[in-house]
Amino acid sequence: MIISEIKGNIHEEKGALPHLERVYLRSDELVKRIQRVKTDHGKELGIKLSVPKDLVDGDILYRTEENMIVVSVLEDEVIVIQPDSLKQMGEVAHMLGNRHLPAQFEGSEMIVQHDYLVVRLLTEMNVRHVIEERKMKEAFKYIGHD
Repeated sequence: MIISEIKGNIHEEKGALPHLERVYLRSDELVKRIQRVKTDHGKELGIKLSVPKDLVDGDILYRTEENMIVVSVLEDEVIVIQPDSLKQMGEVAHMLGNRHLPAQFEGSEMIVQHDYLVVRLLTEMNVRHVIEERKMKEAFKYIGHD
């Protein structure tokens, strides 16, 4: 079966849901335009979206009244950075920008993919941070200069 469009997102659904099958993807796979995947029930699918769009956690790939196939994002090892001041946030952002590392923000936290060099630098700068497994809602994306 080839999936060419997203049928909604399970996080926006109300009421009873049909039987769920899940396609587990790493966050970096959410940006792939064409890919072959397998559900947790063993069904093979091809994803080739007619409208270019990054997948997100909960996207519905297939839906009938009896069955639904949903994207579920696997946890990533990330560094959760919790700066103590605006100045410290600026210094960290500048340092990460120089390394061209994509970051995501949740509340007052800056989140980047785990990198031992970043951990070493944050430790040297005395910036509060923790390494944890976290389910990211979307992929870490590089932003170009155009």
